[in-house]
Amino acid sequence: MSFSGNTQAILLLNTYFSKPERGAAKPLTPTEWGRFALWLKDQKLSPAQLLQKNFSELLAGWQDKNITFDRIKALLERGNAMALALEKWQRAGVWVITRSDECYPKRLKARLGTLAPPVFFGVGNKDLLNQGGLAVVGSRNASPVDLVFTDAIGAKSASNGICIVSGGARGVDETSMLGAVNAEGTSIGVMADSLLKAAMAKKWRSHLASNNLVLISPFYPEAGFNAGNAMARNKYVYCMADGALIVHSGTKGGTWNGALENLKKDWVPLWVKPTEDRAAGNEDIVNQGAHWCHNSIDKMVVADLFIKQPSQVPTLDLWGAEEPSASQDKGSESYSSVATVSSEIRGSQPSLLEQKAEHKEQHLESLYAFFLKHLQPLCKTPIASDDISQSLGLHKSQVKEWLIRAVEDGVLVKKTQPVRYQWNNPG
Repeated sequence: MSFSGNTQAILLLNTYFSKPERGAAKPLTPTEWGRFALWLKDQKLSPAQLLQKNFSELLAGWQDKNITFDRIKALLERGNAMALALEKWQRAGVWVITRSDECYPKRLKARLGTLAPPVFFGVGNKDLLNQGGLAVVGSRNASPVDLVFTDAIGAKSASNGICIVSGGARGVDETSMLGAVNAEGTSIGVMADSLLKAAMAKKWRSHLASNNLVLISPFYPEAGFNAGNAMARNKYVYCMADGALIVHSGTKGGTWNGALENLKKDWVPLWVKPTEDRAAGNEDIVNQGAHWCHNSIDKMVVADLFIKQPSQVPTLDLWGAEEPSASQDKGSESYSSVATVSSEIRGSQPSLLEQKAEHKEQHLESLYAFFLKHLQPLCKTPIASDDISQSLGLHKSQVKEWLIRAVEDGVLVKKTQPVRYQWNNPG
């Protein structure tokens, strides 16, 4: 694949092509690029013109203490590194889009303006990037109860033709996306790291091949985990969706900060799952302006999560949304709290305590089924209960209880000396 001069210049100025080296010029941040791109536009210059030999003359009027001439020059001189990296990434199926490409996420551009990433790397179906959908976010170390709920949200969204937008991280993100694509729905994953590795991962490969999935990242495709990148990625998840649902949040960290940023910027309606976890930040997020969602998957209407004021049809055209006006009176919006969930959403809904009692048995059965689903690949060969507990991140006592039941149900075979468990494959 060949790239235009503009794309080449944008890549050179904004992207790493290998692990950062000490003392090397750092690519521009989205904020810096936005500033520089506006100046180029004012000067009636295109990025491609910076690849000419006389580019120093073109920048004669440019002055910025952070984006110096020497920094720009050093970045533009990385042509060989760019060519080698792009060839490697393309062999793995990774493509590149910039803001000028037709498939670039329009919601993102409308909501973030010049702060939208100048470059996205990706794998999978580009056509999904402008599909919108429901952003599902939450903790990496979510409880089994929350993961069952998350998987069901993904599947229900799929059955309603609604795309899941998430961050691809372990826990809620990954579970929501797999819940959607395993139910033959679609999903967008905005990765903070390891895009190249994800492109070849078994869990995503078949869905990428079937065009039900797209994974994108504004970061170097071989980048490892970086907390700053993970934080920065959150806004892109929200801004590519039409509504957002938080399954579980702490009182700090990426999920928490992303929620507060969305509430502050008013990008999309934000809903929160009720939780029994007293240490969770879910209630605090609702108190700051989000809504409680229904605690029952069966009674939840996913499309309602796109509506800011549950009693009204929104006036915002979500399919051609412009950046929200700064003069919008956010205070007039009818955000819900625990005590003021609107009657339209509540209807005949039982209280939270009644819901918990009503669905307790259902949750236990769902959790057991979820446990068996993830247990099967672990038990192809005999494995100890402690190793199962560690692999699945579950309490030993709960694992022991479910293992006893699985043996009684004939799902597992219990071996002795030492005690281990193996999946029962009757011949």
